[in-house]
Amino acid sequence: MTPIKVAVVGVGEWGPNLVRNFHNPPRSVVASVVDAQPARLELVGHRFPDIHLAPDATAVFSDESVEAVVVATPTSTHFELAKAALQSGKHVLVEKPLALTSEQAEELCRQADAADRVLMVGHLFRFNHGVQRVKEQISAGNLGRIFYAAMVRTNLGPIRRDVNAAWDLAAHDISIANYWFDDQPLSASAVGGSWINAGLDDAVFATLRYPEDILVNLHVSWLNPRKARDITVVGDRAMLTLDDMNLLEPLRLYDKGVVEERDISEYIDTFASFRSNVREGDIRIPRVELGEPLRDECDHFLDCIEQSRQPVTGGAEGVAVLKVLEAIQRSAGNHGREEPVA
Repeated sequence: MTPIKVAVVGVGEWGPNLVRNFHNPPRSVVASVVDAQPARLELVGHRFPDIHLAPDATAVFSDESVEAVVVATPTSTHFELAKAALQSGKHVLVEKPLALTSEQAEELCRQADAADRVLMVGHLFRFNHGVQRVKEQISAGNLGRIFYAAMVRTNLGPIRRDVNAAWDLAAHDISIANYWFDDQPLSASAVGGSWINAGLDDAVFATLRYPEDILVNLHVSWLNPRKARDITVVGDRAMLTLDDMNLLEPLRLYDKGVVEERDISEYIDTFASFRSNVREGDIRIPRVELGEPLRDECDHFLDCIEQSRQPVTGGAEGVAVLKVLEAIQRSAGNHGREEPVA
């Protein structure tokens, strides 16, 4: 087997994990690592002395032996780097979000189609086993009609300087919700607060309105004392919680709900005649296999290259998530006014 040669551009906080997963012969090897910071390159060189190191990506794009480029740089640089890689005939994996605007993302999709190259965005939680198990529960109808989902994604840092907390963190949850509900929101309303860097919200509270009257509430913040990755999904038949910080038992299913009983009468004068009964049932903890979602994501990217097929988190999904983020940003700029998703 001839390994697929990959170049990783950007080895800051997340890039080293991508290097580790792609430097995995005989299926793939990292031929080059690019970063503008010499100290970061030096760390990679100590760990992988066989990888070529470079301060810029120009040589990588012109190297015909490199088949794929992975972009793990700040969001503001994604578009130009991904575009240059596609124009040089490389398959491209870009960390989320795909670009700074949906228009840029759509241009990248056109570039990939014209070059017949794979374009994939790193929506990592699509490869999370817990997220996949929730999808199975929803698709099987075990929760019944979905009422709403509440998603919390907080931590103390890392604080970005080119995008706000919604673009950095909510991109994950939007991707998850679109996956679970097989659709994208009709509208978004949001408010945010900026305390660290002027003009960049450090915390955002957003509500997305999906078809079938499903509401999704998002709370994202990089200015929070507790790291949280909590999701609650409420249906008329059952409810569930997904705690991604709980590695052993992340998923819980609750046989709980509200049963409304009404005594249809011309004259109602007792509490018992019109009341809501709470149904308290069992709590189940389905088994969720341990695994590394990033490994699955990288393997999927290689699968798509080898089999000439579209990834499950392809350019089109990247565009869809960006359009929701743009609606959130418009709403926050208009004091929470509900904004349509283009």
